[in-house]
Amino acid sequence: MKDYKKIIIKSSPFEYKPKTNMPVTWTKPELVCEIKYSEITKDGIFRHPVFVAIREDKEPEEVRNSSNEIINTSKSKNMKTPATRKTKSSENEKEITLNKHTVKLTNQDKIYFPKDNITKGDVIEYYQSVASYILPHLKNRPLSLNRFPNGIEEQNFYQKDASDNIPDWVKTTQVYSESNDKDIDYIYCNDKATLAYLNNLGCIDMNPWNSSLPDLDHPDFLVLDLDPSKKNTFDEVIETALQVNEVLKSIKIEGYCKTSGSTGIHVYIPMGGKYDFDQVKDFAHILMKQVHEQLPKITTLERSLQKRDDKKIYLDYLQNRTGQTLASAYSLRPKQGASVSMPLEWNELKPGLKPTDFNIHNALDRIKEKGDLFKPVLGKGIDMMKGLKLLK
Repeated sequence: MKDYKKIIIKSSPFEYKPKTNMPVTWTKPELVCEIKYSEITKDGIFRHPVFVAIREDKEPEEVRNSSNEIINTSKSKNMKTPATRKTKSSENEKEITLNKHTVKLTNQDKIYFPKDNITKGDVIEYYQSVASYILPHLKNRPLSLNRFPNGIEEQNFYQKDASDNIPDWVKTTQVYSESNDKDIDYIYCNDKATLAYLNNLGCIDMNPWNSSLPDLDHPDFLVLDLDPSKKNTFDEVIETALQVNEVLKSIKIEGYCKTSGSTGIHVYIPMGGKYDFDQVKDFAHILMKQVHEQLPKITTLERSLQKRDDKKIYLDYLQNRTGQTLASAYSLRPKQGASVSMPLEWNELKPGLKPTDFNIHNALDRIKEKGDLFKPVLGKGIDMMKGLKLLK
């Protein structure tokens, strides 16, 4: 986030000073914000404006009125002119057509991974290259948007509710939120155009729900999230994942593992939308108890960070609640090295494996070689009752 103190000025920067009910702090009009409003008057005044968010992914000259004219209400002599800045930004802006939709891509040269010299354009290009593999795992699933408009070393923010100014071809679904006591319009991503649009907003990783439309009450898969503490090694995470597989094999259930792309490992079990979230969560809890009994020295079921041993891996079964999200298979992660959450074969889980072994540079070649190892996760699902009987 920019330092607002640097742009504070003594007087109003606008030609016509607006009336205010309270004392205000004036700043140079260099930032773009998103607002909601009921209408625009004939005088060009916004009626009932409500602040939504700072849009660090937008430059001032990109903001236009209904006549497609650049909005410029500044009279400050110290401001760069719109023409100067437009020339600069236009060098790395372009429009592409995907799925018969026009997608405007801005600031393609903006560095998203400073230590790796990876740009916003590189991120968009990666996702387009793996679109045929990742889109089946995003299809019809509400997304929690984790936006990094200025790259991984700058401030990020989470967004669930779609803004009013999204393109009309971007699909949303309305879900009632009990915690917020309101309906939330979630974006879901079924095509390359939406994928590029989301990447352009600063979405580096893709975080879908466990369930999909039209039935959001019944998850398509169960997730076991092996979340290490700071003092755990990745070899210990691998050991834990292999123990998960032993538990699953003992009850004749096939699990599918992937690196989280960060420090952990995710194990998925296809459920086929046959059980509700509470049933799936309870089954995941039972499985994690079995794993903990086998590895009590390096694992824990303690949810609280304050109470948790900092040398133990958290066996997180609560990722199976309604609305929880994890990075999708083949998703980039906002981490140094631009790692990818990569599906693995169980025989690949060996000491010495590192999450950064799979990244933006080599992911596509591996995916082409192995195919979609996570395709069965979207299959018909297990018989949970049979699994429970075998556990007993």
